[in-house]
Amino acid sequence: MSTILRTLRNLRRIGLKDYGHQMQVCSDTKAGTLIGVDRYGNKFFENMEEELPLRTRWVDYKQQEYDPSQIEPGWHAWISYMVDAPPTGDKILQTGVRPWELREHRPTLTLSRAAFKTYSTTKPKYSAWNPVAAPR
Repeated sequence: MSTILRTLRNLRRIGLKDYGHQMQVCSDTKAGTLIGVDRYGNKFFENMEEELPLRTRWVDYKQQEYDPSQIEPGWHAWISYMVDAPPTGDKILQTGVRPWELREHRPTLTLSRAAFKTYSTTKPKYSAWNPVAAPR
């Protein structure tokens, strides 16, 4: 949570539209420079001026129902502070897809509507017991 002065300063920096979006998504206001956008439309920001350590980078997801696995591996390394340079400035990550990598990044669908759901075709070993009460 931010202080009132910081909230007003960020409101002036980012504008009313982005302020409303940030309050709806993360209930906090942040102002920073746009570092890049991945191919899925997620926006990555950084603010090195006034933030606390390890809270200087954040992502604004394109989808409302978001999951951290929707970030590409290069951006995930940058946002997790594993590398200093974002994928737009890293020569290794600009080489493209390596032969052993998947062509298209697939996010984890666990706990979402598209998650895999198992079903069983075997008869259950136990059945529920429903007591029958005699009328009084």
